[in-house]
Amino acid sequence: MKTTIDHDITKVKALRRMQGTALGLLGFAVLLFIIAIYFKIPILQAFSEAAMVGGIADWFAVVALFRHPLGIPIWHTAIIPTKKNEIGENLGNFVSEEFLNREKLEIKLDEFNFALKASDWLSQQENSNKVANVVAVNLIPGILKAIKDEDIKRFIQVQFKEKLEGVNLGNWVAVALEPLQKGDLKNQMLTNLLEVMSSELTNNKDLIRQKVKASTPFLSFGLADKSITEGVFNGLQDFLDEAKKPESTVRLKIDEYIFNFLEKVKNSEEMRIKINDMILGFIGKKEVQDYINGIWDEIKLSITTDLNKGDESSIKNSIAGLIQTFGNGLKEDPVMFEKINSFIKNDLLSVLLNNKKVIGDLISSTVKSWDGKEVSEKLELEIGKDLQYIRINGTLVGGIIGLIIYGVEWLYHLIL
Repeated sequence: MKTTIDHDITKVKALRRMQGTALGLLGFAVLLFIIAIYFKIPILQAFSEAAMVGGIADWFAVVALFRHPLGIPIWHTAIIPTKKNEIGENLGNFVSEEFLNREKLEIKLDEFNFALKASDWLSQQENSNKVANVVAVNLIPGILKAIKDEDIKRFIQVQFKEKLEGVNLGNWVAVALEPLQKGDLKNQMLTNLLEVMSSELTNNKDLIRQKVKASTPFLSFGLADKSITEGVFNGLQDFLDEAKKPESTVRLKIDEYIFNFLEKVKNSEEMRIKINDMILGFIGKKEVQDYINGIWDEIKLSITTDLNKGDESSIKNSIAGLIQTFGNGLKEDPVMFEKINSFIKNDLLSVLLNNKKVIGDLISSTVKSWDGKEVSEKLELEIGKDLQYIRINGTLVGGIIGLIIYGVEWLYHLIL
């Protein structure tokens, strides 16, 4: 804002300086006229008279564009503020008819080669970082602030529930378990499971002892705890060791149980429905729902934390890298080059031509909505400095014409 104000002040000073120059030149012509009258110098009088006429006439013409000269409402003065609506109408028609012309637009679009300029610009790291910075600093945080957490969580819950209810999880379980009936996969998985159970049993021997102690009669004074603990531990360990042997009776019974269960899941619709209901019931528990709600909180926190790292943000750097890669890749893809330029030429051209009346009306209505006095002041600030040259030239050219007329008159009298 301060830069704009400083810029306007500079323009005002330049305008006042040029106005002073033009006025000073007119004042000099007046001074010459007084000298010519006083000393009776005809040629100087002719020059100064014509210079004053030219300077005053052009001052009137320049001022009449922006306001009434000397505040007097002379006919056809203050043209810009009083004719603002007509100017806007004509400007809108001029732009829509002269600029939004198919032949001219096609030539300009062919010359522009948007795809080449875009790829060159995007492939530069500085520019890709600028775009990524806009996305990371403004766009993404703006989106995160605009959306409500409750709405996102509700959306996730609804979508999660609807997707799961639309899938027969029992059938998926049956399909997933089917490979266990084939080959050595089932035996390998069962062996691994028994190994884990055996290891966990050994690691938790003290816990077994504590459970046995808590369950034995108080009057035994702990004498039976050790024996019972050893018996329970050894019994379980022997069972697991026996189950590890592929040909043992225990292992065969476990295999038979697993086989029957898999067959039931595979062939029983009722079993699959029970599995499906059990999974959906588990998902409906409050703990699971809280976990689902926490997904969005974690995502949002991760994004915010990363973006706060500034230049170290992985999201921002990834976006910049993608943009730069796209720019470099575009240079090496003539097909994409042609598609982009074709889109710009055909589709954008079509949009502009189909809406050229709308664009013209927009320009016209925009100009009409402006305050006449304000428009006049702004235009004078922009072009008034250059218009002062008209006053300067009018003064000088007027004086020269005065000299020419004087010379012609002098020659006429000389010849006669």
